[in-house]
Amino acid sequence: MKEAFKKESKEWLKALVIGGVIFILIRAFFFSNYEVEGQSMMPTLQNGNKLVVNKISYKIHDFEHFDIIVFHANEKEDFVKRIIGLPGDRMVYKDDQLYINGKKYKENFLKQYRSEVAAGRLTGDFTLKEVTGKGKVPEDMLFVLGDNRLGSWDSRHYGFIPINHVVGKVNLRYWPLNELQFSF
Repeated sequence: MKEAFKKESKEWLKALVIGGVIFILIRAFFFSNYEVEGQSMMPTLQNGNKLVVNKISYKIHDFEHFDIIVFHANEKEDFVKRIIGLPGDRMVYKDDQLYINGKKYKENFLKQYRSEVAAGRLTGDFTLKEVTGKGKVPEDMLFVLGDNRLGSWDSRHYGFIPINHVVGKVNLRYWPLNELQFSF
C-alpha cells in the first residue's frame, strides 16, 4: 500500500512540475496579463481593467490600424494605446477627422466621447509633421493615441514608438466580468 502511495505521489508531483513549466512557458512567450492604470484609453478601457495580451500575434500577423497594443514606454512602465499610424503612413487630423494617406477613416470607438465633448472636438487638428517633425511614420515605428484624446499622453507628446517595444495585442478584457470582451 505504501509503495502504491509513493508511486501515485511521484506521478502527481511530476504532473504538477510539467504543468508548472508549461504554464511558465506560455506566460513568458505567448500571453501575459496586464492591468490598465489611468484613463488614457477611456471609454474603451477603464482604470483597473484586467487584460490578456497576445504576445505572438504580431509574429504571425502584421500590425493593423486601430489595434490596441501594450508596449514598453520605458524601463519601468508599459502603456496601452491604439495604433493609428503604421510604417509609411502619412496622417492628418483636419476638422477632428483622421486621414491616413489621404483616405478618411471613421473612429467609431470615439463616438461616446464625441457626444460628451462640446462641439465634438476630441483630437484637434494636426499633421504628423507638426507633432513629430516627420512627414510619415518611419519604418519599424508606430504612431499611437489613447482613446481619451483630451487626457492621453501619447505619440503626439513623445513621438513614434519602435515596433520592437510592442509587447503584444490586447485580445481579452476579463475584469470586471460584466465587461468581458474578446476583441477591440
